[in-house]
Amino acid sequence: MDHLQAGGVKWMMYWIIFALFTTAETFTDIFLCWFPFYYELKIAFVAWLLSPYTKGSSLLYRKFVHPTLSSKEKEIDDCLVQAKDRSYDALVHFGKRGLNVAATAAVMAASKGQGALSERLRSFSMQDLTTIRGDGAPAPSSPPPPGSGRASSKHGQPKMSRSASESAGSSGTA
Repeated sequence: MDHLQAGGVKWMMYWIIFALFTTAETFTDIFLCWFPFYYELKIAFVAWLLSPYTKGSSLLYRKFVHPTLSSKEKEIDDCLVQAKDRSYDALVHFGKRGLNVAATAAVMAASKGQGALSERLRSFSMQDLTTIRGDGAPAPSSPPPPGSGRASSKHGQPKMSRSASESAGSSGTA
């Protein structure tokens, strides 16, 4: 078990040093790419970091990274606590905003749906009124298509006046 922990620590040190190397490499490539054997030196450096004989990553970690992390441990912990608190606050804030947006969308959809439903019911009722055949009212040649009760009155079909509809209603009940 101790051997596995030692191997894990070795790889942890390597990956931390390699991450720092990769970050530094982003900037150094811009300025040093013209340098002779620059890329070969980078390969040799990575091989030195990986080699179990030279233990380059362990050496760099123990000499530079660990002392820096140890001296800044309190500041790092404070930053982590602040980041945790800010992320929780941001999560709550955006969660509330998301719920508000969802509630607004649901209310809008319900109101539009209610309007569409009442419009559909109104068109059915108008269609039903026009298909009632009374003695005094002429029967339409063909029933209007479904959902066209309101639209059909706009396109030139004559509307029934109030007195005509009352007389049609009274003639149907007589």
